[in-house]
Amino acid sequence: MAAVTVLGTAPCASAAPSPSPSPAASRDEPGRAGGADGAGDTVDGAPPRTVSQMLTRLQRLYRQAERATEEFNATEAELTRQRAETERLSAALSRARTALALSRGEAGRLAREQYEGHSSELSGYLRLLLAENPQHALDESYLLRRSARHRAHTLARLTGGEKRAAALATASREALAAQQALATKQRKQRDMVRSRLLDVEKMLASLSGRQIAAVAALEKAGTDKAQRELLASGALGEGLGPKGAAGAPGGGASRAPSANGDEAVRYAVEQIGKPYEWGAEGPDTFDCSGLTQQAWASAGVSVPRTSQEQWDQLPEIELHELRPGDLVIYFPEATHVAIYLGDGMVIQAPRPGARVKVSPIAANPLLGAVRPDPEAESLPADEYERPELPAGAMDGSDTGYNEG
Repeated sequence: MAAVTVLGTAPCASAAPSPSPSPAASRDEPGRAGGADGAGDTVDGAPPRTVSQMLTRLQRLYRQAERATEEFNATEAELTRQRAETERLSAALSRARTALALSRGEAGRLAREQYEGHSSELSGYLRLLLAENPQHALDESYLLRRSARHRAHTLARLTGGEKRAAALATASREALAAQQALATKQRKQRDMVRSRLLDVEKMLASLSGRQIAAVAALEKAGTDKAQRELLASGALGEGLGPKGAAGAPGGGASRAPSANGDEAVRYAVEQIGKPYEWGAEGPDTFDCSGLTQQAWASAGVSVPRTSQEQWDQLPEIELHELRPGDLVIYFPEATHVAIYLGDGMVIQAPRPGARVKVSPIAANPLLGAVRPDPEAESLPADEYERPELPAGAMDGSDTGYNEG
């Protein structure tokens, strides 16, 4: 799949709410899929004939593969939680059964004592009348009452233990069944991802080297145009001029990150050049949300596993508020995510066949941005130095695709 790297970035997640798109989110131009109905694609499944149709078809296939990947990721996270719950319930059930066995043993001992006459009781009044030593009778009566309370407590504990053990046994069975259902669902999603990637391979195999080069050129032109338009719109705030266009990081003032954001960015920079792999969370390969999750984990901040969850659960910020380390979310369904580097650039794990790289922020249609540490203050801007990028950090394709 070496030829895959000439094409666009694959998004990565399941469904999510679709707020109003940013200036870059609704464009329909050469080199980008033309909307939810796949405008520009072929009709009735006929082979694509134009370069634009080829690009749209490939973008759609990648989108389907990445959507399946993030669904797999979400199920994997859910399965991990379910396994922990199953283990917790199993441990609780084991403890409950041990306590129940002890209670049954104690109840059996009391029953034997009563049967053998060791716990026969006369009324306190009768014992007082018959006793040679009234004070001794009173003391014995107190002990008998305490023994009766102990027996009542033992029986209550036995009854409660039986109910708790029965409830835990039911919950444990249900948890195990849920775990098995999730494992089955995950296997089906894994097969779906593999099927979608096989479709991509078949599509690439049908193209000549000349066609692939033409598709790549069209795609790059779309990215460059989108980046210029986004910077000109002022959506990223003042201070980002022409130097922020695709292929040229720098230019304009860049905000400083928080201390945690700085750690996250430096981690992401260190991963540049590592391969994309669906479902991967490092350390040798990553998918898009795996990279952003692990970047923030390196700073001691926990973020959700998938791009959809990152969009749904982390505080949203305006694009003009972006600082390095913030997460940039793409596509109406939040199906791709990157980490903001500054100066209108991001670090991302693009798609199968590509490697972690630096890209223009407008390489994909923007949905919005979120901040994992909204309460943290930024470092002093005049003291912040962005990490040095390795050679070839921007090599490879940047772009992705719209709904298809």
